[in-house]
Amino acid sequence: MLLNADLHIHSPYAMATSRSMTPETLLKAAELKGLDVLGSGDALHPAWRAAWRDRPEDGSGIVVVPTAEVEDRHRVHHLILAESFDQFAELADVFAPHSRNIAAAGRPHVALEGVAIASAVHDIGGLIGPAHAFTPWTSLYAKFESPAECYGGERIDFLELGLSADTSYAAGIPDLAGIPFLSNSDAHSPTPVRLGREFTRLNAGAAGGRGVLDAVAGGRIAMNAGFFPEEGKYNRTACIHCYRHYSRSEAEALGWRCPEDGKRIKKGVADRAGELAAAPAEPRPPYLHIIPLGEIIARVLGTASPATRRCGTLYAELLAEFGDEITILIAAPTEDIRAVHPGVGDAVEDLRNGRITLHPGGGGRYGWFSFDGKIGSTRYSEDGT
Repeated sequence: MLLNADLHIHSPYAMATSRSMTPETLLKAAELKGLDVLGSGDALHPAWRAAWRDRPEDGSGIVVVPTAEVEDRHRVHHLILAESFDQFAELADVFAPHSRNIAAAGRPHVALEGVAIASAVHDIGGLIGPAHAFTPWTSLYAKFESPAECYGGERIDFLELGLSADTSYAAGIPDLAGIPFLSNSDAHSPTPVRLGREFTRLNAGAAGGRGVLDAVAGGRIAMNAGFFPEEGKYNRTACIHCYRHYSRSEAEALGWRCPEDGKRIKKGVADRAGELAAAPAEPRPPYLHIIPLGEIIARVLGTASPATRRCGTLYAELLAEFGDEITILIAAPTEDIRAVHPGVGDAVEDLRNGRITLHPGGGGRYGWFSFDGKIGSTRYSEDGT
């Protein structure tokens, strides 16, 4: 069975996260988005584990997979998946002697090497891989040249691409041969422009958390879907203050200091991935570039934000007709979408056919996209991707 999965989100106990992140609002938002599987996020936090355990049955049928993100002693972030919240309770006990905030922070710092963290995860029967692997601040490739340098002899079960990269960025890196790639939202709020903005379509042999984990571990990825990498805020090499873009050779010649303001030039994901690629791209499942429907509606209506009442009304009309957002973005006939709103139908058709202009982000500022010459900026606040 094919399942749309978003396995990396956060809770109200993580930094810079919406207080409206509750199991009930998340499950409702996931249903609207068209997700079949949702990672719980922050499952090392005892109150968040309790919130999921105590939630009433909602009848959505969405599979909830316990997940968490941790930061190691080198500030590398790791995504952890497990079948049960009890496994995370056990893992929290293992990490507690090495963490000052294991019971207080949604994304705790654990003062261990990546190899020790991975070993502990495998000991409890979980899966682990680098989160947003190419991000220049808190990722595998920000600190290390290869997974083995971080994880030693412990395997990684997957690699999360992150918002500034797609499959093409990682497929030519020899050390990643055979490792499944995941796309996830890293959402800090339950709004439809955040949750499920990136997802992985899994070919699961069975329903439930075990089936999801087996699909990930077995590399049964039918499709990755998410941002155009250029939309990511670290896609291109750029100054972290004025956001001026530089080529890698220009930045090196300048000693990684911007001549405009003397601030640091941060190497972009595109350049970092280019350094690491040393082999022909390995055949991979397709990567589908999408833009959240709310952002498309906002551009079409000319509003400042997808959160306006006009955007919300049209979004609700479209979902009433087609059921969920993912169906609208990738499957619904565009002539049927035009019957609800001609402009949205045209924009979805342009998106599917690659008729979109991208204005790359870098240095910490997200990129822009435009339809028919009308520029609109993405508005995302999550860090690390």
